[in-house]
Amino acid sequence: MNGNGDGPVVVAADVARRYGQGETAVDALRGVSVEIERARLTAVMGPSGSGKSTLMHILAGLDKPTSGTVAVAGTEITTLGDNELTKLRRRHIGFVFQFFNLLPMLNARENITLPLTISGEKPEDGWVDKIVGDVGLSDRLSHRPSELSGGQQQRVAIARALVSKPTVLFADEPTGNLDSTTGNEILELLRRSVDDYGQTMVMVTHDARAAAMAHRVLFLADGQIVRELGECNAHRILEVLEEIAA
Repeated sequence: MNGNGDGPVVVAADVARRYGQGETAVDALRGVSVEIERARLTAVMGPSGSGKSTLMHILAGLDKPTSGTVAVAGTEITTLGDNELTKLRRRHIGFVFQFFNLLPMLNARENITLPLTISGEKPEDGWVDKIVGDVGLSDRLSHRPSELSGGQQQRVAIARALVSKPTVLFADEPTGNLDSTTGNEILELLRRSVDDYGQTMVMVTHDARAAAMAHRVLFLADGQIVRELGECNAHRILEVLEEIAA
C-alpha cells in the first residue's frame, strides 16, 4: 500500500468544524485529535448527529476543518489547494459508500478499474484479477450495475476502492443498504482486505456487529471522542453506546 514508514497513516490534531455563524452556529466537531494506525480497521460510532460523518469527511479531505490540522500519508492536507487535494485523494484515499455510486453505463470490470483509468495508470499484472477473485465477482464482470444484486454492487464498489491500493480506505455505513446476511459477507470482505492486503480502513457505522469486526472502536458524542475500545464483541459495543446515550 501507499504511504511512508510505520507511523500512523492519518493524524488529526484538535480538529473543530463549525457550520453557520452567530447564535445559529452548530459545532459538529469540538477539538478532535486522533491517529489512524496502519493496516488496522478503525470503526467510528456514535448517536445520530455526533459528528462521525463530519469527522470522516475531514479526515478524507472532502471537507475542511474550521480549525485544527489533518495529515494524510505525511502530508498536511488542510492547507492544500483544490488541485493538490484532488491529486492526493486520488493517490492515497479510497471510498466505499452506503449507496454504491457505480456508473450505470459501465460494466463491473470498467467500474472497478475506473480509478486507474482516470489517473492513466496500468494495474500491476494480475492485481485486478486477484481483487475480483477475492471479492467473488469473476463471473459477473461483464454485467452492468442494474444486472447485479445490492451485495454484488457493493463488492464492485469495494474492488474499485482497493484497486489503486489507497493508503487509507474510508467506508461510510457500507452495510446500511444491505440485508443482514449480505451485510455480514461484506464486513468479512472488508476485514479480510485489512488482514490480507494490509489495507488501512476507517469505517463509520451505527451497526454494533459491523464495529465488532474492527481492531479499534472510537465513540463520538457531541463532536468529541468520548470513549475508545479495542477488539470486542457487539454486546460490549452496545453497552458503551447505551452508556454514552445516558
